[in-house]
Amino acid sequence: MNYLDIVNSVLRRLRENEVSSVQETPYSRLIGDLVNVVKREVEDTWDWSVLRTTLTAVTTNTLFNYELQGSTTRIRILDMFNDTDNIIMQQRSTKWFDRQFLLSNPESGSPYYYNFNGVSPDGDTQVDFYPIPDGVYNLRINCIIPQAKLSLNTDKILVPADVVIEGTISRAISERGDDGGNVEHEMRYRSMLADYIAIESGQRMDEITWSPY
Repeated sequence: MNYLDIVNSVLRRLRENEVSSVQETPYSRLIGDLVNVVKREVEDTWDWSVLRTTLTAVTTNTLFNYELQGSTTRIRILDMFNDTDNIIMQQRSTKWFDRQFLLSNPESGSPYYYNFNGVSPDGDTQVDFYPIPDGVYNLRINCIIPQAKLSLNTDKILVPADVVIEGTISRAISERGDDGGNVEHEMRYRSMLADYIAIESGQRMDEITWSPY
């Protein structure tokens, strides 16, 4: 379902006229903004399969800080592997990394630990590795990267569109000041979101248990 389809679905449910573009009227633009608000909320509630991807990093000698290309700042790492030496890498705190680098002779070798450290000029997450790489190592990062903000009419939404529509209707009713109707639609939205997550969580029994409230 694309951005325009979602906006028009919400407009119909609110008994408003459909539009040929999200930017056509002030009200359709407002609904478009609310769609993106709810989309982000839905993305942040669960590690959705459609948002899962794998990034790679290739180290060079003596360089310990790397930009994860395409990661954005909303990345959630599921696991990280040093494929070269078949190591499951572990996250350590900034204080732990500081202690290692403040040693007189920081260790060099095959990377085993990682820590988030900064954001690149183009908005991607940066990560430190330790021991400091002493050569070329291929690293694999399984992660969640939320979809960019919807902007074009034809932009396809990745997370469940039905849930986003219900959440947007709830926000639109609240914006109109109809508190009674908002409570009913908010409950419907939360219930639908919980149902979708329950379906996905049943496929990933080893992952985090989620509570919708």
